[in-house]
Amino acid sequence: MPKRGEVWWVRLDPAEGSEIAKTSAKTRPCVILSADAINARRRTVVVIPLSTSPNPYPPLLVPVAAGGRKAVAVIDQIRAISKGRLTERLGSLTVEEMEALAEAVREILELG
Repeated sequence: MPKRGEVWWVRLDPAEGSEIAKTSAKTRPCVILSADAINARRRTVVVIPLSTSPNPYPPLLVPVAAGGRKAVAVIDQIRAISKGRLTERLGSLTVEEMEALAEAVREILELG
């Protein structure tokens, strides 16, 4: 079962318009954002895609480390996906990184 804060390789295609798409291996690293209680009971999880190309620009692009590499979480690309799109666990974010993601999500969605 995927857990909150874990980074997984995810098949995001087919993507449309400005949605973040795949890497050359047809998967992209994503961090699991949804709560473990939800993850255990639903066939979907909420993820935030990661990218290595842009520079951090909070709250939209939050710096994280995934699989030993610097990356940014692309907060405005948050989405619910089927667990069937998860291919392989890559690692986990730190508590501090998850707090930064949660704050960025609250900010871009104006949740207070």
